[in-house]
Amino acid sequence: MKIHFIGIGGIGVSALAKYYLKKGHKVTGSDLVSSEITKTLKKLGVKIFTGRHKAKNLPENADLVVFSPAVKPDNPELKEAKKLKIKSLSYPEALGELTKKYFTIAVSGTHGKSTTTAMIGLLLAKTGLDPTVIIGTKLKEFGDSNCRVGKSQYLVIEADEHMASFLNYWPKIIVLTTIEADHLDYYKNLGNILKTFKKYIGHLPKDGVLIANGDDKNIYHIISTAVKNVFWYSLKDRGGEKLRKILKVPGEYNISNALAALAVARALKIPDKTSFKALSEYRGSWRRFEITKILEPKPYTLISDYAHHPTEIKATLKAAREKFPRKKIWCVFQPHQHQRTFYLFKDFVEVFRQAPIDKLIITDIYDVAGREEIDIKKKVNSEKLVKAADRNSVIYLPKEKIINYLKNNLEGGEVVMIMGAGDIYNLADYLTDKRIKTKIK
Repeated sequence: MKIHFIGIGGIGVSALAKYYLKKGHKVTGSDLVSSEITKTLKKLGVKIFTGRHKAKNLPENADLVVFSPAVKPDNPELKEAKKLKIKSLSYPEALGELTKKYFTIAVSGTHGKSTTTAMIGLLLAKTGLDPTVIIGTKLKEFGDSNCRVGKSQYLVIEADEHMASFLNYWPKIIVLTTIEADHLDYYKNLGNILKTFKKYIGHLPKDGVLIANGDDKNIYHIISTAVKNVFWYSLKDRGGEKLRKILKVPGEYNISNALAALAVARALKIPDKTSFKALSEYRGSWRRFEITKILEPKPYTLISDYAHHPTEIKATLKAAREKFPRKKIWCVFQPHQHQRTFYLFKDFVEVFRQAPIDKLIITDIYDVAGREEIDIKKKVNSEKLVKAADRNSVIYLPKEKIINYLKNNLEGGEVVMIMGAGDIYNLADYLTDKRIKTKIK
């Protein structure tokens, strides 16, 4: 088949593109900007158009068009595909088609999806079950990729709740990590989130399995008696004590993620001995507490992390303080999306006021194309966050001034955390001199 991906630079869409490429299909794609992801796809042989979307980017005789959920109906390439009556599916719809063909294990929840998906995928791979894995991060064990194509019946996916994407999926096993208020621009309130998760659980077949976090109070509210096979996991479990001793990634939240993976393994009748060995070898993934030692001009420890929700920020900063109890910790945080910042403003402020760190630099809010409302953008900004935090150790800096500020103020020996779900990772790449010097603007 000839498959064209609109918005191919997205972490999920690119993983699906790699899947079809590995399966022998001809893949093309387009994205507004060039990125590390698009450059990797080009090296794999994918023809990619960057810049403004154009109808002529659509390849001749395309069989399928897959588009990012961020793509609007008036997108020229999507309009052309529909005009030519080419089958067009959103990324969740296309992934949903795959879930019907495999024994699918779907990892869902407000926090921990990527790490838990990674742990399950690696555990199954090391056990010899040869899974296909589609994930929202990159793993060294997958060749620094967000996709692993196996030959077995197993498919492990990260099932996102944004815009109710996961309602397109039909898994045999669902993992529920946490449920909390997020994406309120779409859901409006927690009640609607819970209703949608409950509907999603209804996609399980009669013999399906639900792996549920017993430490999350919201999960209890949505599990009905119709779900017969429920495996609960909790930080109070005995397995947690063993994982604390062997897990290489820090933080209680990662113990919880590993317990979820362990519960999946038990549901699949994988011996605990095998599971613990596999989990002990997990080295972490891209932008999930990713540690690099910086030696020049002054030595310090750099941590790149994807945390962008108040709960995630709190847990990640706590993990950093536990891992580096005697070091000064600095954090550079980029808020992600004006809507999230607006709706969760009080939660962000509370986390910033109590953060167990020595310096917090907040830069401008990352503007998510196609998902921002003009009225809300006028109501919230990073300077307001800093003012509300009312703490001397919290400052605002535009992104282009951060490098010089760090150079002029770091004394050496600190831990510097680069945190957020937007393009702030470019700053971490610049500081570690990865591949090329990324221009910070």
